[in-house]
Amino acid sequence: MSPSPAYSRTSPAQLLAAWRRWWRRLSPARQDRFITLGPLLSVVLFLAAVVAAFAYLRIEEIDRETEAVRRDAEYAQQRLRLRLIERQEQLMRLGREVSNQEVRLEDFASQAENIAQQYPEVLAISWIDGRRRVRASYASPSAPNAQQRQTGDSLPAGESEQTFGLVRDLRQPIFSRPLGAGSETAATTPTLQLQVPLDNQGRFTGVILGEYSLDALLRFGLPPEVSARYAVSLIDDQNQLLAGSTALPRTTAARWLPGQENAAVHEIPVSPVGNGLLIRAEGYRTSLGVVGSGFFWLVTALSALTVWMLLGTWRHTRRRMQAQEALVAETNFRRAMENSMLTGMRALDLQGRITYVNPAFCQMTGWGEPELVGRIPPFPYWPEQDIDWLMARLEEELAGRSSPGGFEVRVKRKDGSIFDARMYVSPLIDPRGQQAGWMTSMTDITEPKRIREELSHSYERFTTVLEGLDAAVSVAPLDSTELLFANRLYRAWFGGDVAGHLQLVTQAGIPAATASEELLDTVDSMAGLPAQPLTAAPAENAEIFMPDLGKWLEVRTRYLSWVDGRLAQMMIATDITPRRHAEEQAALQAERAQSASRLITMGEMASSVAHELNQPLTAISNYCKGMVSRLERGTIDTGDLVGALEKTARQAQRAGQIIHRIRSFVKRSEPNRSPSEVSTIVNNAMELADIELRRHHVRLTHYLAPGLPKLLVDPILIEQVLINLLKNSAESIEQARRPSARRRVELRVTRQETTSQEVFVEFAVLDSGRGLSPENSKRLFEAFYSTKPEGMGIGLKLCRSIIESHEGRLEAENLYNDEEVSGCRFTFWLPAAVESSGTQATSQSTETVEGEHPPISS
Repeated sequence: MSPSPAYSRTSPAQLLAAWRRWWRRLSPARQDRFITLGPLLSVVLFLAAVVAAFAYLRIEEIDRETEAVRRDAEYAQQRLRLRLIERQEQLMRLGREVSNQEVRLEDFASQAENIAQQYPEVLAISWIDGRRRVRASYASPSAPNAQQRQTGDSLPAGESEQTFGLVRDLRQPIFSRPLGAGSETAATTPTLQLQVPLDNQGRFTGVILGEYSLDALLRFGLPPEVSARYAVSLIDDQNQLLAGSTALPRTTAARWLPGQENAAVHEIPVSPVGNGLLIRAEGYRTSLGVVGSGFFWLVTALSALTVWMLLGTWRHTRRRMQAQEALVAETNFRRAMENSMLTGMRALDLQGRITYVNPAFCQMTGWGEPELVGRIPPFPYWPEQDIDWLMARLEEELAGRSSPGGFEVRVKRKDGSIFDARMYVSPLIDPRGQQAGWMTSMTDITEPKRIREELSHSYERFTTVLEGLDAAVSVAPLDSTELLFANRLYRAWFGGDVAGHLQLVTQAGIPAATASEELLDTVDSMAGLPAQPLTAAPAENAEIFMPDLGKWLEVRTRYLSWVDGRLAQMMIATDITPRRHAEEQAALQAERAQSASRLITMGEMASSVAHELNQPLTAISNYCKGMVSRLERGTIDTGDLVGALEKTARQAQRAGQIIHRIRSFVKRSEPNRSPSEVSTIVNNAMELADIELRRHHVRLTHYLAPGLPKLLVDPILIEQVLINLLKNSAESIEQARRPSARRRVELRVTRQETTSQEVFVEFAVLDSGRGLSPENSKRLFEAFYSTKPEGMGIGLKLCRSIIESHEGRLEAENLYNDEEVSGCRFTFWLPAAVESSGTQATSQSTETVEGEHPPISS
């Protein structure tokens, strides 16, 4: 039956027509790409077909060689295995005879010699007892020194000792790993050890150690037909060669040929040794294979010729397409460059006629290219009032006398507006090297000219401001004696040279390089160094006294980059003489206020002090009257008299101490900071404050933590702060009318340490008064603010000033019992002078009630 027309075979004409229709539908760019890549694609397909054919033939050949190598390697392994098993059985037989005491120690060497002479791979046989010592040994004459064992020697540590332990534990023969691998000396020829256990009625008594030469084992145990066809070798599990040889490497001339790679290789473990010993067989290449045939070389030559022709066609097509694309790209680039330039370009011929203008020139003037090209002077963009001057300039241009630096002109736009421009003129040279005219470039300088004028005005204003400053300003570069800038006040103080600048730098202690004769040249020695870290650094300040001027000056300096790029140093010196005088007066007033505050405090405590002094004076009077009365009656003996006088002396001493403390407290003296003991300051303050507290029936307790460091303070001022705070606490309790059980003030002194390892001493005064109201808390430390009717409002303000002058801090807060205010706490912190390792074992804690006295430090 004839085939259906629907399934009839397509004719070549129809295929060609379909190809043409597909080709016409492609875009020109894709057609060019296909034309370019077509020859290259043909080359790739042709080479792929040739390589695939030869690869298939070579794979078949390699498979046959690999199967043959695997089969012969397994046969060689079986031969070696049988030979090792036979030697193992002989050593086991010898071991049984030794265990059964059928072989004496003297006969062991002869039997071992018989085995070694019969089998050349046996190098040595040794009898090792249970303590790893050699009892008897025999080594063949060909054995190296490592196998020469003497009676009484110990089994060497390492693989032999490990194998000995396994044999002792398992009670069965064990082969060791190959020994001496990787060595090329005869003394350490690769060997293999077999250790057979000796068992005497279930007790392990040693081993029979047999040592084999791997090279002799391979040489005498390998079948000759296998060694003729393959390079057979013994290797360990680290792929190190132990015995035998490998196939010779290919020569350099043959390595690059396909099919000339190394022959097939097969490796298999040697039983019963295990994976530590492998036999490797590598086949020799005896035939040239596919590569050696003439057909291969004929096909290779024809393929190379075809590839060369196709590559030549592809290279030619690619170069033609590249040249066409480069031409189009160059044309588009030049056009884009001309259209994107901001500089106007104008070309004149030798007669002065305009032959070319670019879009930027047309945009600047407002005239189109058709309106300008072909015009002769005067041009339409010339202002009417400048025509004569511009004609003279044009004649100079045509005569070749134009200035290389250009010249400024005024240009008129089409709308009549005027702008400033700068023109540069250069000869226009044609490809033959002859001048064809003149090329002029024009740049709009209206905005730069305006900015330049503004900068000039700004510089004048800035100079006027600097000249009017009441500070001396100078700028000088580093490593130079040049003065870059100096204002009016600097010139009035130091003149117009750099000596004053250097004098300010020297007295202020600010590092600045001193210029030497080698540095006095035009080269900046700081050139190339990064100036940003210096110019971005904050200004440095110093206060100095200038004897020549008789003034105190505050000197500020910073580094800046000068307009020419050099690193310069700016100095600003301000006269602070009035301020220094004011600060001295303020310090004097503060000192007077502190003395006055102490006098006021003692004045407020006058009645308490008088009462305190009245007690020892009354006691002295009573003692004296009693002694006089008894002396008159003659009823006193010497012992009673001495006792009365001692009591009188103690009361006088007590009164003297009170007066001494008061005198030291109120005496006006210069501030003197020195390392002071905290306990001394606290005891002195408590001794004076306790007088006032007992008058108000207030109990005073204190706690001093052990190991307190010394403080670098003025002790009198700190005592003044403590007395003021303790006195205020007593008055607060008195105003709150607390019962006797709650009339208590506590002073706590402890050591505090911040996270940055800074040590402080914390003083806390806690009372049971009525606390601070919100209004009083805000205004507590204001000057002349007081909650007491008779208060002057300078006590707490002065206390805070004293603490802050010692780099400390004073705070106040209420104490609460649930939501009820139960008192107030004043706390201040002072930094420690040095780190102290206090040796006090226990804290000091005392209580003082009315009629008692706190301990007085010696």
